[in-house]
Amino acid sequence: MMQIAHSFTESLAASHKASDLPIWKQIYEQAFPNFLAMVDHREDGEHQRAGIDRSVILSNSKQILIDEKIRHKDYGDILLEYVSVDRTNAPGWVCKPQRADYIAYAVEPLGICYLLPVIQLQLAWQKHGAQWLSTYGTRKAPNKTYNTLNCPVPVHALF
Repeated sequence: MMQIAHSFTESLAASHKASDLPIWKQIYEQAFPNFLAMVDHREDGEHQRAGIDRSVILSNSKQILIDEKIRHKDYGDILLEYVSVDRTNAPGWVCKPQRADYIAYAVEPLGICYLLPVIQLQLAWQKHGAQWLSTYGTRKAPNKTYNTLNCPVPVHALF
């Protein structure tokens, strides 16, 4: 079966379209009772380079940094990116140092979002990553000149 290469430009456009969905505000209002506002960081710059898609501002002025992921199909798993560029073996978001406090992982057809605390998620990967890779394998996301490597961990196994 031939795999289709991902286009960064197309993926970014789809990501921007997804970031405009009203569901994000509903998610953050429900998750953070003292939610005050949110700021979209879609423009190329320091936030995007640090993997921050959105900041949530609480009424006490605390800022929560969020990396948003959206899946447009339900596979019953959470796809953990452990290598972002296989040519250079660059670590993916589940194992590289992050500024984000949470990964907001939305599964669009189910209308649900998992708010995954980055520190705990990365600790779980350190502890269980080798076993998850052995059990669930790797899914390659082909890009034009490299692959991104992901491990499809079933939701029940991750939690």
